[in-house]
Amino acid sequence: MRQQQNYVTPKKSLGQHFLTDLQIAEDISNALIFHNGYKNVLEIGPGTGVLTDFMIKKDDIDFEVIEIDKESIIYLKRKYPSLKVIEGDFLNPSTTDIFKNKMGIIGNFPYNISSQIFFKVLEYKENIEEVVCMLQKEVAERLSSPPGGKEYGILSVLLQAYYDVEYLFTVPPHVFNPPPKVNSGVIRAKRNKVDKLNCDEVLFKKIVKQSFSMRRKTLRNALKPLNLPKEIMDDSFFDKRAEVLSVQDYVNLTIQFNPYLVK
Repeated sequence: MRQQQNYVTPKKSLGQHFLTDLQIAEDISNALIFHNGYKNVLEIGPGTGVLTDFMIKKDDIDFEVIEIDKESIIYLKRKYPSLKVIEGDFLNPSTTDIFKNKMGIIGNFPYNISSQIFFKVLEYKENIEEVVCMLQKEVAERLSSPPGGKEYGILSVLLQAYYDVEYLFTVPPHVFNPPPKVNSGVIRAKRNKVDKLNCDEVLFKKIVKQSFSMRRKTLRNALKPLNLPKEIMDDSFFDKRAEVLSVQDYVNLTIQFNPYLVK
């Protein structure tokens, strides 16, 4: 196993687990397929630069990284003098100018903020064409799960409304410093052809969240707080649970509920 030496101390407060296996790092970097022909690539949280080493060797791309850890920033600037290192938090609103061009995102996402990163991706879905990332295996499975699985949830629906999500491979704990307590998973999310859902998108999000608010209950029970007419909710469709509905099912519900919920 080829390993990278670490020169940055992993910080628990930042959820850092640095990948040390160079072959896995290369496999992750090669999972970017530049969907729809974008040229700009942003790496989130490069840490010790294990992915960065492979990304900077790729031809015909504009590559930059964003890092919040000051120790890592110093190390990266020394190791890659010509690399653009954005000092800041990917989740911070002040970073919005990084989304101005069509782009791809790559990274070993900290477990504790991986879901927040994808909500940010959805916010700028018009320009983010592709995401390849490693994250906690449970979350990776949730994001890529089809309807009907126990992993399928709110973010599964919201992300799959605009992206085709594919689970690529599993990464064991021992190839990290420090080793996490669980396996990691690598996924690829490619922008689909949906520019805008055929419904009120704000209401769509509200209905998805409400539907999953009581996972073990039927939709009828989960959607009670919306105070929808009894003649609608008596339909046998609402005997189902949230996890069996597809994105299109939720679009259809949003259209059906719109007259009662949007004044």
